[in-house]
Amino acid sequence: MNSTLDSAADRSSASPSPLRRLLSYEIGVIPLPYFLGIAMIVFASAHYGYLPKTMIGGLAVIMTLGMFFGQVGQRLPILREIGGGAILCLLLPSVLVFHGFFGSATLDATKMLMKDANFLYFVIASLVVGSILGMNRFILVQGMIRMFVPLVVGTLAAVSAGMLVGVLFGYSLHHTFFFIIVPIIGGGIGEGILPLSLAYSHILGGTPEQYVAQLVPAAVVGNIVAIICAGILARLAARRPSLSGNGMLIRAREENDLFKDKEDTDAIDFRYMGAGVLLICSFFILGGLLEKIVHIPGPVMMIVVAVLFKYLRVLPSRLEKGSKQFYKLVSTAFIWPVMIGLGMLYVPLDSVMNVFSVGYVLVCTSVVVAMTLAGFLVGNLLKMFPIESAIVTCCHSGLGGTGDVAILSASNRMELMPFAQISTRLGGAATVIGATVLLGIFA
Repeated sequence: MNSTLDSAADRSSASPSPLRRLLSYEIGVIPLPYFLGIAMIVFASAHYGYLPKTMIGGLAVIMTLGMFFGQVGQRLPILREIGGGAILCLLLPSVLVFHGFFGSATLDATKMLMKDANFLYFVIASLVVGSILGMNRFILVQGMIRMFVPLVVGTLAAVSAGMLVGVLFGYSLHHTFFFIIVPIIGGGIGEGILPLSLAYSHILGGTPEQYVAQLVPAAVVGNIVAIICAGILARLAARRPSLSGNGMLIRAREENDLFKDKEDTDAIDFRYMGAGVLLICSFFILGGLLEKIVHIPGPVMMIVVAVLFKYLRVLPSRLEKGSKQFYKLVSTAFIWPVMIGLGMLYVPLDSVMNVFSVGYVLVCTSVVVAMTLAGFLVGNLLKMFPIESAIVTCCHSGLGGTGDVAILSASNRMELMPFAQISTRLGGAATVIGATVLLGIFA
Protein backbone atom coordinates (compact mmCIF):
# COMPACT_ATOMS: atom_id res chain seq x y z
CA MET A 1 0.00 0.00 0.00
CA ASN A 2 2.79 2.38 0.96
CA SER A 3 4.69 1.58 -2.23
CA THR A 4 1.59 2.42 -4.28
CA LEU A 5 1.26 5.77 -2.53
CA ASP A 6 4.95 6.48 -3.02
CA SER A 7 4.78 5.75 -6.76
CA ALA A 8 1.73 8.01 -7.10
CA ALA A 9 3.59 10.77 -5.28
CA ASP A 10 6.58 10.29 -7.57
CA ARG A 11 4.38 10.58 -10.66
CA SER A 12 2.79 13.71 -9.23
CA SER A 13 6.15 15.34 -8.61
CA ALA A 14 7.47 14.21 -12.02
CA SER A 15 4.56 15.79 -13.91
CA PRO A 16 3.94 19.35 -12.67
CA SER A 17 0.56 20.93 -13.11
CA PRO A 18 -0.26 22.86 -16.32
CA LEU A 19 -0.19 26.14 -14.37
CA ARG A 20 3.25 25.40 -13.01
CA ARG A 21 4.52 24.44 -16.45
CA LEU A 22 3.11 27.67 -17.88
CA LEU A 23 4.70 29.79 -15.17
CA SER A 24 8.06 28.09 -15.65
CA TYR A 25 7.95 28.42 -19.46
CA GLU A 26 10.69 30.71 -20.74
CA ILE A 27 10.80 33.24 -23.59
CA GLY A 28 14.47 33.17 -24.43
CA VAL A 29 15.79 32.69 -20.91
CA ILE A 30 13.19 34.89 -19.19
CA PRO A 31 10.32 33.13 -17.33
CA LEU A 32 6.97 33.85 -18.97
CA PRO A 33 5.45 35.99 -16.16
CA TYR A 34 8.49 38.26 -16.11
CA PHE A 35 8.58 38.49 -19.91
CA LEU A 36 4.89 39.45 -19.99
CA GLY A 37 5.58 42.14 -17.41
CA ILE A 38 8.43 43.54 -19.50
CA ALA A 39 6.35 43.41 -22.68
CA MET A 40 3.46 45.25 -21.00
CA ILE A 41 5.80 48.00 -19.79
CA VAL A 42 7.22 48.51 -23.31
CA PHE A 43 3.77 48.32 -24.95
CA ALA A 44 2.14 50.76 -22.51
CA SER A 45 4.94 53.30 -22.84
CA ALA A 46 4.78 53.08 -26.65
CA HIS A 47 0.97 53.21 -26.73
CA TYR A 48 0.78 56.36 -24.63
CA GLY A 49 3.73 58.03 -26.40
CA TYR A 50 6.20 57.84 -23.52
CA LEU A 51 8.68 55.44 -25.12
CA PRO A 52 12.09 57.17 -25.16
CA LYS A 53 13.28 58.03 -28.66
CA THR A 54 16.75 56.88 -27.69
CA MET A 55 18.84 53.74 -27.91
CA ILE A 56 17.16 52.51 -24.73
CA GLY A 57 13.69 52.76 -26.23
CA GLY A 58 14.80 51.20 -29.50
CA LEU A 59 16.57 48.32 -27.76
CA ALA A 60 13.52 47.67 -25.59
CA VAL A 61 11.35 47.34 -28.71
CA ILE A 62 13.59 45.10 -30.81
CA MET A 63 14.73 42.94 -27.86
CA THR A 64 11.17 42.26 -26.72
CA LEU A 65 9.87 41.46 -30.20
CA GLY A 66 13.03 39.58 -31.16
CA MET A 67 12.87 37.19 -28.22
CA PHE A 68 9.18 36.47 -28.81
CA PHE A 69 9.06 36.19 -32.62
CA GLY A 70 12.37 34.33 -32.74
CA GLN A 71 11.16 31.68 -30.33
CA VAL A 72 7.83 31.34 -32.14
CA GLY A 73 9.65 30.91 -35.47
CA GLN A 74 11.88 28.24 -33.99
CA ARG A 75 8.86 26.22 -32.80
CA LEU A 76 6.45 26.42 -35.76
CA PRO A 77 6.32 23.22 -37.85
CA ILE A 78 8.11 23.38 -41.24
CA LEU A 79 9.20 26.98 -40.63
CA ARG A 80 11.56 25.89 -37.87
CA GLU A 81 13.34 23.62 -40.35
CA ILE A 82 14.33 26.52 -42.64
CA GLY A 83 15.46 29.16 -40.16
CA GLY A 84 12.02 30.16 -38.94
CA GLY A 85 13.31 32.50 -36.25
CA ALA A 86 15.18 34.70 -38.73
CA ILE A 87 12.38 34.59 -41.32
CA LEU A 88 9.65 35.49 -38.85
CA CYS A 89 11.71 38.27 -37.25
CA LEU A 90 12.43 39.75 -40.68
CA LEU A 91 9.03 39.45 -42.37
CA LEU A 92 6.41 39.77 -39.65
CA PRO A 93 7.51 43.27 -38.54
CA SER A 94 7.36 44.37 -42.19
CA VAL A 95 3.78 43.10 -42.43
CA LEU A 96 2.85 44.83 -39.17
CA VAL A 97 4.36 48.13 -40.33
CA PHE A 98 2.52 47.83 -43.64
CA HIS A 99 -0.81 47.47 -41.79
CA GLY A 100 -0.07 50.32 -39.39
CA PHE A 101 0.28 48.19 -36.26
CA PHE A 102 3.20 50.15 -34.81
CA GLY A 103 2.69 53.70 -33.60
CA SER A 104 4.98 56.60 -34.33
CA ALA A 105 6.72 56.32 -30.93
CA THR A 106 7.75 52.72 -31.63
CA LEU A 107 8.95 53.45 -35.15
CA ASP A 108 10.81 56.60 -34.09
CA ALA A 109 12.65 54.77 -31.29
CA THR A 110 13.57 51.91 -33.61
CA LYS A 111 14.69 54.31 -36.34
CA MET A 112 16.84 56.21 -33.87
CA LEU A 113 18.59 52.99 -32.83
CA MET A 114 18.95 51.28 -36.20
CA LYS A 115 19.54 54.28 -38.51
CA ASP A 116 20.53 57.35 -36.52
CA ALA A 117 22.72 55.49 -34.01
CA ASN A 118 23.65 52.93 -36.71
CA PHE A 119 23.30 49.99 -34.34
CA LEU A 120 23.17 47.68 -37.35
CA TYR A 121 26.71 48.55 -38.40
CA PHE A 122 27.90 48.16 -34.82
CA VAL A 123 26.49 44.63 -34.74
CA ILE A 124 28.00 43.77 -38.13
CA ALA A 125 31.39 45.22 -37.16
CA SER A 126 31.30 43.23 -33.91
CA LEU A 127 30.52 40.02 -35.77
CA VAL A 128 33.14 40.59 -38.47
CA VAL A 129 36.07 41.89 -36.41
CA GLY A 130 35.40 39.65 -33.42
CA SER A 131 35.13 36.51 -35.51
CA ILE A 132 38.23 37.35 -37.57
CA LEU A 133 40.41 38.07 -34.54
CA GLY A 134 39.11 34.95 -32.81
CA MET A 135 39.73 32.59 -35.72
CA ASN A 136 42.60 30.27 -36.41
CA ARG A 137 44.77 32.44 -38.65
CA PHE A 138 45.70 29.61 -41.03
CA ILE A 139 42.07 28.64 -41.55
CA LEU A 140 41.18 32.29 -42.12
CA VAL A 141 43.71 32.87 -44.91
CA GLN A 142 43.18 29.52 -46.62
CA GLY A 143 39.42 29.97 -46.52
CA MET A 144 39.57 33.43 -48.08
CA ILE A 145 41.84 32.25 -50.87
CA ARG A 146 39.67 29.26 -51.71
CA MET A 147 36.27 30.98 -51.64
CA PHE A 148 36.95 33.26 -54.61
CA VAL A 149 36.51 30.41 -57.11
CA PRO A 150 33.04 29.33 -55.92
CA LEU A 151 32.06 33.00 -55.74
CA VAL A 152 32.97 33.61 -59.40
CA VAL A 153 31.42 30.35 -60.59
CA GLY A 154 28.32 30.99 -58.49
CA THR A 155 27.88 34.46 -59.98
CA LEU A 156 28.13 33.13 -63.54
CA ALA A 157 25.66 30.35 -62.74
CA ALA A 158 23.24 32.83 -61.16
CA VAL A 159 23.33 35.17 -64.17
CA SER A 160 22.86 32.30 -66.65
CA ALA A 161 19.98 30.69 -64.75
CA GLY A 162 18.24 33.99 -64.06
CA MET A 163 18.35 35.12 -67.69
CA LEU A 164 17.11 31.75 -68.93
CA VAL A 165 14.14 31.69 -66.56
CA GLY A 166 13.44 35.37 -67.24
CA VAL A 167 13.17 34.76 -70.97
CA LEU A 168 10.86 31.78 -70.35
CA PHE A 169 8.48 34.05 -68.43
CA GLY A 170 8.49 36.82 -71.02
CA TYR A 171 11.03 39.24 -69.53
CA SER A 172 13.60 40.81 -71.83
CA LEU A 173 17.26 39.98 -71.29
CA HIS A 174 17.94 43.65 -70.56
CA HIS A 175 15.26 43.91 -67.87
CA THR A 176 16.06 40.52 -66.35
CA PHE A 177 19.74 41.30 -65.98
CA PHE A 178 19.69 44.94 -64.90
CA PHE A 179 16.49 45.03 -62.84
CA ILE A 180 16.26 41.54 -61.32
CA ILE A 181 19.62 39.77 -61.29
CA VAL A 182 21.92 42.74 -60.59
CA PRO A 183 20.01 44.05 -57.54
CA ILE A 184 20.01 40.54 -56.03
CA ILE A 185 23.79 40.18 -56.27
CA GLY A 186 24.61 43.88 -55.91
CA GLY A 187 25.60 43.77 -52.26
CA GLY A 188 22.54 45.10 -50.49
CA ILE A 189 20.59 48.35 -50.37
CA GLY A 190 23.20 50.80 -49.08
CA GLU A 191 26.16 49.38 -51.00
CA GLY A 192 24.29 48.10 -54.07
CA ILE A 193 20.81 49.49 -54.73
CA LEU A 194 21.59 53.14 -53.96
CA PRO A 195 24.75 53.36 -56.11
CA LEU A 196 22.95 51.47 -58.88
CA SER A 197 19.98 53.85 -58.73
CA LEU A 198 22.32 56.82 -59.15
CA ALA A 199 24.08 55.18 -62.07
CA TYR A 200 20.81 54.10 -63.72
CA SER A 201 19.32 57.60 -63.42
CA HIS A 202 22.47 59.14 -64.87
CA ILE A 203 22.52 56.76 -67.84
CA LEU A 204 18.79 56.19 -68.47
CA GLY A 205 17.35 59.46 -67.14
CA GLY A 206 14.76 59.91 -64.41
CA THR A 207 15.28 60.17 -60.66
CA PRO A 208 17.17 57.72 -58.45
CA GLU A 209 14.04 57.20 -56.32
CA GLN A 210 12.08 55.63 -59.17
CA TYR A 211 14.89 53.13 -59.79
CA VAL A 212 15.15 52.30 -56.09
CA ALA A 213 11.47 51.29 -56.16
CA GLN A 214 12.18 49.00 -59.14
CA LEU A 215 15.35 47.43 -57.74
CA VAL A 216 14.48 46.84 -54.08
CA PRO A 217 11.79 44.14 -54.58
CA ALA A 218 14.21 41.80 -56.38
CA ALA A 219 16.79 42.25 -53.63
CA VAL A 220 14.21 41.56 -50.91
CA VAL A 221 12.75 38.47 -52.62
CA GLY A 222 16.25 37.17 -53.35
CA ASN A 223 17.24 37.65 -49.73
CA ILE A 224 14.18 35.73 -48.52
CA VAL A 225 15.01 32.85 -50.87
CA ALA A 226 18.61 32.92 -49.63
CA ILE A 227 17.43 32.66 -46.02
CA ILE A 228 15.26 29.67 -46.92
CA CYS A 229 18.18 28.05 -48.77
CA ALA A 230 20.38 28.54 -45.71
CA GLY A 231 17.77 26.91 -43.49
CA ILE A 232 17.48 23.95 -45.86
CA LEU A 233 21.26 23.59 -45.95
CA ALA A 234 21.37 23.55 -42.17
CA ARG A 235 18.76 20.79 -42.19
CA LEU A 236 20.80 18.85 -44.76
CA ALA A 237 23.88 19.26 -42.58
CA ALA A 238 22.03 17.68 -39.65
CA ARG A 239 21.11 14.67 -41.79
CA ARG A 240 24.46 14.38 -43.60
CA PRO A 241 27.16 15.46 -41.12
CA SER A 242 29.92 14.49 -43.55
CA LEU A 243 28.96 17.44 -45.78
CA SER A 244 29.27 20.03 -43.02
CA GLY A 245 32.08 21.56 -41.02
CA ASN A 246 29.68 22.99 -38.41
CA GLY A 247 30.75 26.53 -39.23
CA MET A 248 34.27 25.72 -40.50
CA LEU A 249 34.75 26.46 -44.21
CA ILE A 250 37.67 24.26 -45.29
CA ARG A 251 38.07 20.55 -44.62
CA ALA A 252 40.57 21.36 -41.91
CA ARG A 253 40.03 18.37 -39.69
CA GLU A 254 40.71 15.93 -42.53
CA GLU A 255 43.89 17.64 -43.65
CA ASN A 256 45.85 18.41 -40.52
CA ASP A 257 45.33 18.70 -36.79
CA LEU A 258 46.82 22.19 -37.00
CA PHE A 259 43.62 23.36 -38.65
CA LYS A 260 41.55 22.53 -35.60
CA ASP A 261 40.19 25.62 -33.88
CA LYS A 262 40.07 24.70 -30.21
CA GLU A 263 37.31 26.03 -28.01
CA ASP A 264 38.31 28.91 -25.79
CA THR A 265 38.13 27.63 -22.22
CA ASP A 266 39.47 30.80 -20.57
CA ALA A 267 37.14 32.57 -18.16
CA ILE A 268 35.61 35.77 -19.46
CA ASP A 269 37.62 38.82 -18.46
CA PHE A 270 35.30 41.81 -18.77
CA ARG A 271 38.23 44.22 -18.94
CA TYR A 272 39.48 42.60 -22.13
CA MET A 273 35.95 42.30 -23.46
CA GLY A 274 35.62 46.07 -23.02
CA ALA A 275 38.93 46.52 -24.82
CA GLY A 276 37.52 44.30 -27.56
CA VAL A 277 34.62 46.72 -28.03
CA LEU A 278 37.10 49.57 -28.45
CA LEU A 279 39.07 47.52 -30.98
CA ILE A 280 35.92 46.78 -32.97
CA CYS A 281 34.98 50.47 -33.10
CA SER A 282 38.54 51.40 -34.06
CA PHE A 283 38.63 48.93 -36.95
CA PHE A 284 35.32 50.28 -38.26
CA ILE A 285 36.53 53.89 -38.08
CA LEU A 286 39.86 52.94 -39.69
CA GLY A 287 37.98 51.30 -42.56
CA GLY A 288 36.09 54.56 -43.12
CA LEU A 289 39.30 56.57 -43.13
CA LEU A 290 40.96 54.24 -45.62
CA GLU A 291 37.90 54.51 -47.87
CA LYS A 292 38.70 58.21 -48.37
CA ILE A 293 42.21 57.33 -49.46
CA VAL A 294 41.86 54.20 -51.62
CA HIS A 295 38.17 54.66 -52.59
CA ILE A 296 37.24 51.12 -51.58
CA PRO A 297 34.13 50.77 -49.35
CA GLY A 298 34.89 51.15 -45.65
CA PRO A 299 33.41 47.76 -44.61
CA VAL A 300 35.71 46.04 -47.12
CA MET A 301 38.74 47.89 -45.78
CA MET A 302 37.70 46.98 -42.24
CA ILE A 303 37.82 43.31 -43.21
CA VAL A 304 41.17 43.67 -44.96
CA VAL A 305 42.77 45.44 -42.00
CA ALA A 306 41.36 42.92 -39.50
CA VAL A 307 42.72 40.03 -41.59
CA LEU A 308 46.15 41.68 -41.82
CA PHE A 309 46.24 42.29 -38.08
CA LYS A 310 45.31 38.68 -37.45
CA TYR A 311 47.74 37.21 -39.97
CA LEU A 312 50.67 39.38 -38.86
CA ARG A 313 49.88 38.79 -35.15
CA VAL A 314 49.87 42.52 -34.46
CA LEU A 315 47.60 42.30 -31.40
CA PRO A 316 48.21 40.50 -28.10
CA SER A 317 46.26 37.25 -27.83
CA ARG A 318 44.23 38.45 -24.84
CA LEU A 319 42.93 41.42 -26.81
CA GLU A 320 41.94 39.06 -29.61
CA LYS A 321 40.14 36.85 -27.11
CA GLY A 322 38.34 39.88 -25.66
CA SER A 323 37.05 40.76 -29.14
CA LYS A 324 36.01 37.16 -29.70
CA GLN A 325 34.13 37.05 -26.38
CA PHE A 326 32.19 40.20 -27.26
CA TYR A 327 31.44 38.74 -30.69
CA LYS A 328 29.94 35.70 -28.95
CA LEU A 329 27.77 37.98 -26.82
CA VAL A 330 26.49 39.85 -29.89
CA SER A 331 25.92 36.69 -31.94
CA THR A 332 24.00 35.11 -29.07
CA ALA A 333 21.85 37.99 -27.83
CA PHE A 334 21.31 40.47 -30.66
CA ILE A 335 20.72 38.58 -33.90
CA TRP A 336 16.94 38.15 -33.69
CA PRO A 337 16.40 41.67 -32.29
CA VAL A 338 18.43 43.15 -35.16
CA MET A 339 16.26 41.20 -37.61
CA ILE A 340 13.22 42.90 -36.04
CA GLY A 341 14.72 46.32 -36.72
CA LEU A 342 15.56 45.35 -40.29
CA GLY A 343 12.04 44.12 -40.92
CA MET A 344 10.49 47.29 -39.55
CA LEU A 345 12.70 49.74 -41.45
CA TYR A 346 14.46 48.05 -44.38
CA VAL A 347 11.93 45.65 -45.91
CA PRO A 348 9.25 47.68 -47.77
CA LEU A 349 6.38 45.22 -48.15
CA ASP A 350 4.44 47.54 -50.47
CA SER A 351 7.32 47.64 -52.98
CA VAL A 352 7.54 43.87 -52.95
CA MET A 353 3.80 43.45 -53.50
CA ASN A 354 3.74 45.84 -56.48
CA VAL A 355 5.90 43.56 -58.63
CA PHE A 356 4.91 40.26 -57.08
CA SER A 357 4.13 37.57 -59.64
CA VAL A 358 4.90 33.90 -60.11
CA GLY A 359 7.37 34.58 -62.90
CA TYR A 360 9.15 37.32 -60.98
CA VAL A 361 9.57 35.15 -57.91
CA LEU A 362 10.80 32.19 -59.98
CA VAL A 363 13.43 34.34 -61.67
CA CYS A 364 14.67 35.56 -58.28
CA THR A 365 14.59 32.01 -56.95
CA SER A 366 16.56 30.63 -59.88
CA VAL A 367 19.30 33.22 -59.34
CA VAL A 368 19.77 32.32 -55.68
CA VAL A 369 19.40 28.56 -56.08
CA ALA A 370 21.87 28.43 -58.99
CA MET A 371 24.41 30.40 -57.01
CA THR A 372 23.96 28.19 -53.96
CA LEU A 373 24.26 24.95 -55.93
CA ALA A 374 27.39 26.21 -57.66
CA GLY A 375 28.95 27.02 -54.29
CA PHE A 376 28.04 23.56 -53.03
CA LEU A 377 29.55 21.71 -56.00
CA VAL A 378 32.67 23.85 -56.51
CA GLY A 379 33.40 24.03 -52.79
CA ASN A 380 33.52 20.28 -52.57
CA LEU A 381 36.07 20.14 -55.40
CA LEU A 382 38.26 22.71 -53.61
CA LYS A 383 38.37 20.72 -50.35
CA MET A 384 35.87 22.92 -48.58
CA PHE A 385 32.83 21.65 -46.72
CA PRO A 386 29.99 21.84 -49.31
CA ILE A 387 27.41 23.14 -46.83
CA GLU A 388 29.59 26.01 -45.65
CA SER A 389 30.81 26.80 -49.16
CA ALA A 390 27.21 26.95 -50.41
CA ILE A 391 26.14 29.21 -47.53
CA VAL A 392 29.03 31.64 -48.05
CA THR A 393 28.36 31.76 -51.80
CA CYS A 394 24.65 32.21 -51.12
CA CYS A 395 25.45 35.33 -49.09
CA HIS A 396 26.39 37.06 -52.36
CA SER A 397 22.64 37.17 -53.05
CA GLY A 398 21.74 38.67 -49.67
CA LEU A 399 20.88 42.22 -48.61
CA GLY A 400 24.43 43.24 -47.76
CA GLY A 401 25.41 43.00 -44.12
CA THR A 402 21.75 42.69 -43.13
CA GLY A 403 21.33 39.72 -45.44
CA ASP A 404 24.49 38.08 -44.14
CA VAL A 405 23.16 38.27 -40.59
CA ALA A 406 19.82 36.76 -41.65
CA ILE A 407 21.33 34.00 -43.80
CA LEU A 408 23.92 32.94 -41.25
CA SER A 409 21.36 33.13 -38.47
CA ALA A 410 19.00 30.86 -40.41
CA SER A 411 21.79 28.31 -40.86
CA ASN A 412 23.17 28.80 -37.32
CA ARG A 413 26.65 29.52 -38.69
CA MET A 414 27.60 33.00 -37.54
CA GLU A 415 31.26 31.87 -37.56
CA LEU A 416 31.21 32.33 -41.33
CA MET A 417 30.57 36.08 -41.08
CA PRO A 418 34.05 37.16 -42.32
CA PHE A 419 33.73 35.01 -45.44
CA ALA A 420 30.12 36.06 -45.91
CA GLN A 421 31.10 39.72 -45.75
CA ILE A 422 33.80 39.23 -48.36
CA SER A 423 31.33 37.39 -50.59
CA THR A 424 28.80 40.18 -50.17
CA ARG A 425 31.05 43.24 -50.20
CA LEU A 426 33.59 42.30 -52.86
CA GLY A 427 31.08 40.44 -54.99
CA GLY A 428 28.60 43.29 -54.67
CA ALA A 429 31.16 45.97 -55.53
CA ALA A 430 32.26 44.03 -58.61
CA THR A 431 28.61 43.63 -59.64
CA VAL A 432 27.83 47.34 -59.29
CA ILE A 433 30.89 48.35 -61.30
CA GLY A 434 30.29 45.74 -63.98
CA ALA A 435 26.57 46.51 -64.31
CA THR A 436 27.25 50.24 -64.62
CA VAL A 437 29.77 49.69 -67.41
CA LEU A 438 27.49 47.27 -69.26
CA LEU A 439 24.45 49.55 -68.94
CA GLY A 440 26.46 52.39 -70.44
CA ILE A 441 27.30 50.16 -73.39
CA PHE A 442 23.85 48.61 -73.98
CA ALA A 443 21.58 51.47 -72.92
